[in-house]
Amino acid sequence: MSRVGKRWYIRGAAAGAAALLLAGCGSGGDDDAAKALGKAEVSSVLPDAKAVPGWRSVLTPDAQEPNPEFPPSVCLSVNKKKRATACDHITYWGTSAYAHKPDGTSLNFWTLAYEDEKSADAAYDALAEYYGGDRVGVGAVPVDIGDPGSEHVANRAEMGTMGGPATITQLRVGTTVLGISTGTQGKKAVSDQEAKDFAAMFAERAQQAQNGEKPSSALTGQ
Repeated sequence: MSRVGKRWYIRGAAAGAAALLLAGCGSGGDDDAAKALGKAEVSSVLPDAKAVPGWRSVLTPDAQEPNPEFPPSVCLSVNKKKRATACDHITYWGTSAYAHKPDGTSLNFWTLAYEDEKSADAAYDALAEYYGGDRVGVGAVPVDIGDPGSEHVANRAEMGTMGGPATITQLRVGTTVLGISTGTQGKKAVSDQEAKDFAAMFAERAQQAQNGEKPSSALTGQ
């Protein structure tokens, strides 16, 4: 697991201005506090069809409040205590999903939003114990995705739940924990570069939202 310990600076023409707004507007007078996201903002962080050209939409971006009795389906951990750390402090969560034909390659995104960065950091650690190793498949190996977010981990297995190569990536950006999974019924894995691009784009969208901006980061094409 990689704990980077630094902020993600968004790319593009507005990078200089965005760097000054890094981590959004502080709350409670703390200029360094990352912004907690509302329901609409969580939905906007999730990549839409324009952000992943070449992929067919399966689930459009959607966010909701968690039901205390039924934690988000993607909030999973190794034991009850760590599951409480990861799931009990979620304010909003959401998913979006895409697919490729003809091999049915799947691309799934999820966002878990927390009330503050401390809660998100603790949740990331608990979730990374679950998602950060062989959970994607037996014999999983790390994937180099560069340096997105405040913390990140990514692994690939040659045989995932769909029968072919699969990847799971987890990121923390400020008050959010982000997840990306891919899987296929075919033999061709999503490449390291694609996994890196997905992570960078998703992390940037989360940072843009916490900067008070409308998320606009997108892939250039497949």
